[in-house]
Amino acid sequence: MTRQASNNGWWRGGVIYQIYPRSYQDSNGDGIGDLPGITQRLEHIAKLGADGIWLSPFFKSPMKDFGYDVSDYRDVDPMFGTLDDFKIMLARAHALGLKVMIDLVLSHTSDQHPWFSESRANKTNP
Repeated sequence: MTRQASNNGWWRGGVIYQIYPRSYQDSNGDGIGDLPGITQRLEHIAKLGADGIWLSPFFKSPMKDFGYDVSDYRDVDPMFGTLDDFKIMLARAHALGLKVMIDLVLSHTSDQHPWFSESRANKTNP
């Protein structure tokens, strides 16, 4: 299925390009891939015929589990850029006709996330 596919169930046969931000494209020379680097390469991904991109976690994290140990689901880890960088990347992807999927890790959090701390407060804490 290509971008010509209907939006109804597009993911069933859509071409998805997975991006692990940390190793994808470094835009500022610090040796770590980042959101502006992803934005720089979106046109290439669109030309490949992808229907969307799937981003591995880029949220704030102590990085004990390569970003899968999220400590703040509402902000970008500074190593990857800023929330504004994400908004720019998202707008560019949509302008190119690319859908954006985020690997949202809800089954567990970082031990530094408030949910984890609260869960350890007492044995009856939900």
